[in-house]
Amino acid sequence: MTAPDWRASVVEYIRQEAQPKDKFGHQPRLYALACEIGQAEGLAYDDDIVFAAAWMHDLGVFLGHRPKDPVALARWDHVPYTIARTRERLAGWGFPAEKIDRVTDAIGTHQAHQHPVEIEGVLLRDADILEQLGAIGALRAFSKVGRDTRYESFSSVTSLLQRVLSDLPSQLHLNHAKLLAVLRVQILRDFLVAIESEAGKLLY
Repeated sequence: MTAPDWRASVVEYIRQEAQPKDKFGHQPRLYALACEIGQAEGLAYDDDIVFAAAWMHDLGVFLGHRPKDPVALARWDHVPYTIARTRERLAGWGFPAEKIDRVTDAIGTHQAHQHPVEIEGVLLRDADILEQLGAIGALRAFSKVGRDTRYESFSSVTSLLQRVLSDLPSQLHLNHAKLLAVLRVQILRDFLVAIESEAGKLLY
């Protein structure tokens, strides 16, 4: 299998498995952001690793992959599941075997509270933080209302986004990611101010 073939297999697989459907857009945006940051910083990163990790990193949060039972779902850590399935799938698609460990390392450290060592992991994590800010961050968060047991109402999501604003921007590592965050932070802050202005304490 040539490199374009395995990449096409990754994209097609995620296109099929990303449920609900709106979750599909996160993967190409994440990859594009990671590449933009890496190129702006002049970093020597492995594009195969960034591509595979960006496209596969959320497999375990998709419907059909995560538990259906609410109690089990509340305890669900999707990362070990995602890593195991990623190893299987990448090997089957002809992904370079010597790079698989680095892909799973990046997936294993992509969340904001984690501390990646390899540059591909740093790029993935910074890009994933950016995806939680700005207009896209708001869209992704509010889409969870009514279909994610953690977020039953608009007010529960606004509380989440307030925490995102206060906690995540300071956790970015790379300068270009911090630069990209400035506008996204302002957009999200303005949006939350507008919600408060329009709804006050009447937001449900």
